[in-house]
Amino acid sequence: MSDPAPGAAPVAPAPVPRPPGAAVPRRPRPPRQRGTDLEPPREAGEIRRRTFTWISLSAVLGAIGLGAVKFFFPRALYEPPTRFKVGYPGDYGFGVDSRWQSKYRIWVCRDAEKIYVINAVCTHLGCTPDWVSSANKFKCPCHGSGYDSAGYNFEGPAPRPMDRCQVTLAADGQIEVDKNKLFQFDRFDDKLASLPV
Repeated sequence: MSDPAPGAAPVAPAPVPRPPGAAVPRRPRPPRQRGTDLEPPREAGEIRRRTFTWISLSAVLGAIGLGAVKFFFPRALYEPPTRFKVGYPGDYGFGVDSRWQSKYRIWVCRDAEKIYVINAVCTHLGCTPDWVSSANKFKCPCHGSGYDSAGYNFEGPAPRPMDRCQVTLAADGQIEVDKNKLFQFDRFDDKLASLPV
């Protein structure tokens, strides 16, 4: 093969023939648009729907998350203590004293021989009777059960007298009541069911 003449255009080499069925891949061309440029413009209604969807989803996931966190904190019911002091024996006169009815659901009663504490729970269905001083009796507002000043039932559907709580004299001289230990009417003569005065 002879060299081309000076100043003449170079001659391209002759193409090499390919075997049948062979294809040479072409390099891909870069796209003119990328990412969000390919999406059609959004309408205002579509934006509001999408925002609403995300807010709703966030609210549901937040509620589930709060429920999961709350699961690890036990639900505790804070009730008044069952063992407490109600003052000195000299603080109580004869009859029924109802100053602890709303706080501890008890009445402190005193007669000529002893001080005892009546648990303010009707023995019919568990309502709280009221002390009616003018009639000198406890009257249950639910079904009309009546009890005398010592807690013995005498009218209405109550099947037995009201229970009494354990009473002791604490080291400081105050009356200590334990509502966890109750005495029914057949154990009213127990030494812990009353406090001699």
